[in-house]
Amino acid sequence: MLPMPSAAHPITSPRSRLFIGGAWSDGDEGTVPVLDKYSGETIGTVDQASRAQVDAAVAAARQSFEHNVLDPQQRYRMLMKAATLVEQHRAELAALITAESGMPVTDAAVEAGRTAQTFIIAAEEAKRLSGEMVPIEAAPGQAHRMAFTIRVPRGVVCGITSFNAPLNMVAHKVAPALASGNTIVVKPSDLTPFSATRLFELLLEAGCPPEHINLVHGPGSMLGPWLVENPDISFFTFTGGTAAGKWIRERVGLRPVALELGSISATIVCEDADLPRAAARCAASGFRRAGQMCTSTQRLFVHEDVVEAFTNHLVQTVRSLKVGNPHDPATDVGPMISEREAMRAESWVTEAISSGARLVEGGRRDGALFHPTILTDVRGAMRVMCEEIFAPVLSIVPFTRLDQAIDAVNATPFGLAAGLFTRDLTRALTAARRIHVGVVHLNEPSSSRVDLIPFAGVKDSGVGREGPKYAMQEMTEERLITISLS
Repeated sequence: MLPMPSAAHPITSPRSRLFIGGAWSDGDEGTVPVLDKYSGETIGTVDQASRAQVDAAVAAARQSFEHNVLDPQQRYRMLMKAATLVEQHRAELAALITAESGMPVTDAAVEAGRTAQTFIIAAEEAKRLSGEMVPIEAAPGQAHRMAFTIRVPRGVVCGITSFNAPLNMVAHKVAPALASGNTIVVKPSDLTPFSATRLFELLLEAGCPPEHINLVHGPGSMLGPWLVENPDISFFTFTGGTAAGKWIRERVGLRPVALELGSISATIVCEDADLPRAAARCAASGFRRAGQMCTSTQRLFVHEDVVEAFTNHLVQTVRSLKVGNPHDPATDVGPMISEREAMRAESWVTEAISSGARLVEGGRRDGALFHPTILTDVRGAMRVMCEEIFAPVLSIVPFTRLDQAIDAVNATPFGLAAGLFTRDLTRALTAARRIHVGVVHLNEPSSSRVDLIPFAGVKDSGVGREGPKYAMQEMTEERLITISLS
């Protein structure tokens, strides 16, 4: 069990062990330290699984899937109980999230609340999962027949998650898998293992069959191949980098996958936009969670008639943000996941400036803290514009025609989410048809996700959909059944 954190002492030397076949286990490959992302101090350890332990986790999940079937009402009650427990432990979970990820504690509390909602949505969808009637009798000579489809769980789901939403991202793998009748093996990031471990404890308290959920830790470079090579896994759901996602897709064969990958998310601000609101929302999208969200606004296209006024609003908003200790409830922007990543972001900004970009705000680094940064006079070939920076850096690009901005948004291999601010309904909906991404937010920035929506990318940003209802469709097979009445 993890020790209970408090606001004053977030966590006390916790250890994230493996959970395999209904029991907590030590990792055969020892442990590695987990760091507080602000102080850099070691705050606990995470066990490392061997290949035999990974295989044992998958075997346990397969066995439980075949011999311990839950009906929809049982799934509903268990998931609703899990939601209640998450909400009851919201402050504790927020402290864990903050310590291991560097997310400001106020944002972490929101993440814990969203996690409860993810379980509630999945619980409700567990009661609604169904197929459809097929009008086979309308076909010539088939009037004596009826047909319908049912949704059948695939089996063992493998969920691999990233560090930037260490609780809710795990919930988005686990909750729909259980709601649709599957079992699951989860591999969270070794940088942020405590949230997943505590969530498993709460799931067990909620009555989840112990063998239904299995937790393994270790480096993705090792566990990834072991999981992908295991034929007893029927479905993979992965959130992480595009290169790793492509690697998985190439090796799973005909097994289905849902991949939520990288992006260079953009937001467009038209000349008729509500500039103060747009600036405030874009600042939140670009800088919350230190810009480490796949939907974080990185490229900001602003009409030339308002670019100066908008930039002034944005700068004023950014200067009001408090950067620092994420355990302080007043902090808006905390550290990045590591000092190494902050140094990388700093080097990209320095490189852009040396190539002609102008630093409008920020650009300063204090250890793992990288202060919110605004650049102008950027060019498309700069890495801050053509690669995912995954840091609190916004690049502003003026445009004269909306078509020009849309073409620029589309001119990358990625297509996850985009935002557009305008008061013109026709312009907004016309643009939404043309912007080649999975999610378009009108009068919101690119990072405006709500947990019940269908969330998916196109191009190199992924395949498959998240959001409990839609993930459950991915995690089940549609089976056709026909009946002859003759």
